[in-house]
Amino acid sequence: MTETLQSHVDETIGHDRRIEPRDWMPDGYRRTMIRQIAQHAHSEIIGMQPEGNWITRAPSLRRKAILLAKVQDEAGHGLYLYSAAETLGADRAELTELLISGRQKYSSIFNYPTLTYADVGVIGWLVDGAAICNQVPLCRSSYGPYARAMVRICKEESFHQRQGYELLLTMMRGTEAQRQMVQDATNRFWWPSLMMFGPPDDRSPNSAQSMAWGIKRHSNDELRQRFVDMSVPQAEKLGVTLPDPQLRWNDERGHYDFGPIDWDEFGAVLAGNGPCNAQRIQRRKQAHDDGAWVREAAMAHAAKAGAR
Repeated sequence: MTETLQSHVDETIGHDRRIEPRDWMPDGYRRTMIRQIAQHAHSEIIGMQPEGNWITRAPSLRRKAILLAKVQDEAGHGLYLYSAAETLGADRAELTELLISGRQKYSSIFNYPTLTYADVGVIGWLVDGAAICNQVPLCRSSYGPYARAMVRICKEESFHQRQGYELLLTMMRGTEAQRQMVQDATNRFWWPSLMMFGPPDDRSPNSAQSMAWGIKRHSNDELRQRFVDMSVPQAEKLGVTLPDPQLRWNDERGHYDFGPIDWDEFGAVLAGNGPCNAQRIQRRKQAHDDGAWVREAAMAHAAKAGAR
């Protein structure tokens, strides 16, 4: 029986169709999907913090409204994704506990500080740009609820990327101090943005299996190269310098060559030793604790309504 079910899954993936919540799926596939969706959801929720820090200090009402809308979008993305994980049998409360206890990870990029308002624009340009490169192929992921959630998420992330780039264009047309702020933010976020795609293919233990299952469509290194090729002309248009002296066009490959990534730094941040790891988790835990009364009231209301 298991062999027949496995053959059906293989055929479904081979014909580029979707696996749905009530379909049989291998235990490894289910575990991998829960892990990936949960980490993605955690990243959206934690990712509200670096930019949310600047809402009260936005330079104008227009910029405040834009930033509020973006942070609200990120919260919505987290909710879509937690809902998708629940279709696999995961419990949202348990996933939150795994996050705040440090037993599940989120994107390393959100453990870096946002030191100036230019960071808001650079996060939109580079971080959301990297997210788009990584997530657009996930709209064709083999797991149906995840793929469908990604369609809306990617549309909104594309808008966030354009908002960030527009902010940077405005600042680069401003004062010399503003231009220096943009360059400094670019210097700090360029390499962590490249790390967002995960370790190189020969050091990524899950990438090959995820691609075989149709969860991923491209390897980490392929997506990273796509991001670099996309970002270089954008940086030239902005008038900023990407902080990599080895960055240059390679006619033979038809791509940009770039320098080595500090994977020791990546490992340290993932292990909880980044600049803001403790702060991010502490704030998430505090928000969860502060919201306990809301959850309790909602559950009491639901129980009362069910008893009628």
